[in-house]
Amino acid sequence: MPVEPAPTPWDLTVERAAPGEDLVGIGADLEPGTVLEAYRQGIFPMGLGVGGGPPLGWWSPDPRGVLLPGDLHVSRSLQRSMRRFEITYDTAFLDVVLACADPSRQGAWITPTMVAAYHRLHELGWAHSVEVWGDGHLVGGLYGLAVGRLFAAESKFHRATDASKAAVVALVRTLEEDGVPWVLDVQWRTDHLATLGVREVPRTAYLELLRAVVAQELPSRWRGRPS
Repeated sequence: MPVEPAPTPWDLTVERAAPGEDLVGIGADLEPGTVLEAYRQGIFPMGLGVGGGPPLGWWSPDPRGVLLPGDLHVSRSLQRSMRRFEITYDTAFLDVVLACADPSRQGAWITPTMVAAYHRLHELGWAHSVEVWGDGHLVGGLYGLAVGRLFAAESKFHRATDASKAAVVALVRTLEEDGVPWVLDVQWRTDHLATLGVREVPRTAYLELLRAVVAQELPSRWRGRPS
């Protein structure tokens, strides 16, 4: 099972956030206990500077983009695409994160400091990746944190058509194990994600969903010892 890190000294709550306010704090640190507690409170880190640099911002979007049980939409073209991909989990975590962090990507925000923070969480058994392979090459994937039946997706990438969507579908199939309620948090809804069934919910509704799923047991795939 994941290893619980030392607790954070920071007060990470959204109680004082105004409705519609996405940025709820500035500062703190990226220690494992801080990042983990933030996710448990419905918050995630993203730098405010150029390319995601400092200062460090803490976000809790209102509304929040989520994918919920029964909402996943897999088009016929995506079904065909998935037949040519191989899916793995946690076999190339750092490669996925570095691909997501590629500074040449539009809107790149993942700094080396952020990469190191999530790599530490992976080593502790909290952060996971889904890899999509085509012809033996890494062509897409995503990474994020699994806390109970919450998967908080941080970023995804693709080098082949539909590869990042295939990663989302594979992730949902993992979350569906055991028939336990789950939430896939994608932070903000985009048109791209909407094609998969992502919707927006008010922050208050998201926090209620969060409380229900973080107390659940992890999907069986992630109940083993951290690598």
